[in-house]
Amino acid sequence: MSIHVRPLQDGELRDWRRAVSIAFGEEPRDEDFPSFERIAEPDRILAAIDGEVIVGGGGAFTYRLTVPGGEVAAAGVTGVGIMPTHRRQGALTQLMGAQLDDVAQRGEPVAILWASEGSIYQRFGYGLATLEARLEVPRTNSAFRLPASPDGKARLVSREEAAESFPPIYEALRVDIAGFFDRSSAWWDVEVLDDPEYHRHGAGHKRYVLYEADGKAEGYLIYRISGDWEKRALEVLELMATTPRALHELWRFCFGHDLITTIRAGRQPVDHPLTLLVAEPRRLALQVGDALWLRILDVAAALSARSYAARDRVVLEVSDAFRPQTAGRWALEATDGRARVGRTEDAADIRLDITDLACLYLGAFSASDLARAGRTVGLTDGAHRRLDDLFHADQAPWCPQVF
Repeated sequence: MSIHVRPLQDGELRDWRRAVSIAFGEEPRDEDFPSFERIAEPDRILAAIDGEVIVGGGGAFTYRLTVPGGEVAAAGVTGVGIMPTHRRQGALTQLMGAQLDDVAQRGEPVAILWASEGSIYQRFGYGLATLEARLEVPRTNSAFRLPASPDGKARLVSREEAAESFPPIYEALRVDIAGFFDRSSAWWDVEVLDDPEYHRHGAGHKRYVLYEADGKAEGYLIYRISGDWEKRALEVLELMATTPRALHELWRFCFGHDLITTIRAGRQPVDHPLTLLVAEPRRLALQVGDALWLRILDVAAALSARSYAARDRVVLEVSDAFRPQTAGRWALEATDGRARVGRTEDAADIRLDITDLACLYLGAFSASDLARAGRTVGLTDGAHRRLDDLFHADQAPWCPQVF
């Protein structure tokens, strides 16, 4: 049996989607296909082929990813899977190699994904770039430290008004929070606001809440109610706020909702201000897990795209087993917040893998974190501390949506 990987051809999108769905133990819905077509990028999809049959594949979305102090072109890898009949035959390795080649040829310095299993993608050079927090709190333990603000108001809005009011709020946050990516109007319609019944899993409709103060929209909330009458939960699907006041009042709205027993929220930042807003932070029952995984393909372009918090010059000795062309010694010279990056023959200050560089890139982990885990080797005195100073970020990176 010989499997090969090639670009998707005209008329194959349904077959590709079905093969990947089966790989994830699912069955695609025909009624969902028109929405999927609106956001799919067929020219970025690769198919794994056995004979003439599609047995898996992977795709990508074209994004602008926010990094500390800037943004970078990124491939949002999605829909990667091989049917169970064709696993353990090298198809995934072939697929990932072809996809990373394609990303590099498009001039995108990084690829990003949400992993079904992180161990799979570390083999291909992906490192853990953001974490997520999940919370579940009983409504009876939802008191806030501060009183409600008298200046603003939260109101339910229609999907149509949400489509006009929510994107500017998200965009205002996106430009400053590492890990956010840009959203097209089609993405907003299909992946954020759309509410087909088969996606509710027995829960209620999506509700859209806009918070306004001083005549301006400062935040929004998308939520639904799930569970039976005796045990109902408010599920926070997305909550964005451009001011502390809006953040406070939208969470107060959630915690003050009548006839619910629990508030749940996933994909939250690990340095969430909510911990400092509530009277009983222990009751938030915060759990931390992996979120966005990132693969650096062009070291110079990726590192040049972000800002730096110190003035210094360091040499990184980077290893990369899957793409040796990325490995080598890289000099990073930062002045006035930006950096020049290029190959060098100078002695290295620190030795690390391409996956470790991904952990540093958005600010989720420091060089000292990696050193304590035994993942990096300092070759000069104070090397880890110097990288800590360079890569310091004021807030934790956060990717609020799976793609």
